[in-house]
Amino acid sequence: MKYIKDYRDGDRVSGIFLCKQKQSLVSKNGKQYEAIVLQDKTGNVEGKIWDVGNPGIAEYDALDYVEIGGDVTTFNNMLQFHIKRLRVAKEGEFDPADYLPMTKKNIDEMMRDLLHIVDSIENTWCKKLLESFFVEDEAFVAAFKKSSAAKSVHHSFVGGLLEHTLSVTKLCEYYCGNYPVLRRDLLLTTAMLHDIGKVREYSQFPQNDYTDEGNLLGHIVMGSEMIGKKADAIEGFPLQILNEIKHCILAHHGELEFGSPKRPSLIEAFALNLADNTDAKMETFTELLESTEETGWLGFNKFLNNNVRPTGFYS
Repeated sequence: MKYIKDYRDGDRVSGIFLCKQKQSLVSKNGKQYEAIVLQDKTGNVEGKIWDVGNPGIAEYDALDYVEIGGDVTTFNNMLQFHIKRLRVAKEGEFDPADYLPMTKKNIDEMMRDLLHIVDSIENTWCKKLLESFFVEDEAFVAAFKKSSAAKSVHHSFVGGLLEHTLSVTKLCEYYCGNYPVLRRDLLLTTAMLHDIGKVREYSQFPQNDYTDEGNLLGHIVMGSEMIGKKADAIEGFPLQILNEIKHCILAHHGELEFGSPKRPSLIEAFALNLADNTDAKMETFTELLESTEETGWLGFNKFLNNNVRPTGFYS
């Protein structure tokens, strides 16, 4: 199949895409039209259906897989599909894996790496808590492996939550080797659990949008609640360990203005915040560079809070 990233202005477009969004609008001259967002694993593109009454345009809804035909045009320096025919694709005509953004890494291998770190935890209570999520709770594991780490910005793809979690955990492992003051079991336990609330904050793909619960509570609070519930089911779970784990979760965004209910009071919470921020920023920058062929300055990026450009090469 031909992917969205391969289309250029003036091309004819013909193929199956995921209809991510659909809006019925009215133009300035009073003409009704439909604006849709089409998606495949390489990105999104806006589509316009100007002739809504065209018998070649079948009934469809958002999140349908649709086969379209039309032209590729440019509007405001962005590619756009001018759609002249559309039908809903039948099951078996498409592979959903072609339409969802996916991690470039092997999900099963990453999960094995994470479980290997779980096995290395020496504190009995920390290990039991981790196993209650990553070994015993099959529904949680299935959602965790499929979830993204964000709606956008960084790791916003299938497997993104697992990839981000493993990366943060490995950074924390590195910190432990360089700063012996850190309690390894506490830091790695909270690294593996710090974003578990995101399995409930975001809906599964293809929506990958905030749930009602996510909007009202957020993943930090939900993650702390999930940990408390699992700990309650482990007979004799020490309150001090639980409170320190929950503190690291509640403080892992570092500052109140970044969504943390608490600022870090423990050195492990401080280290977790650094690791989480490092991986998020590095992935944001990486995805930005991979999405452009420009070699000059790329302009101001609000998530990196700076004007950025690709690295130069020097002989």
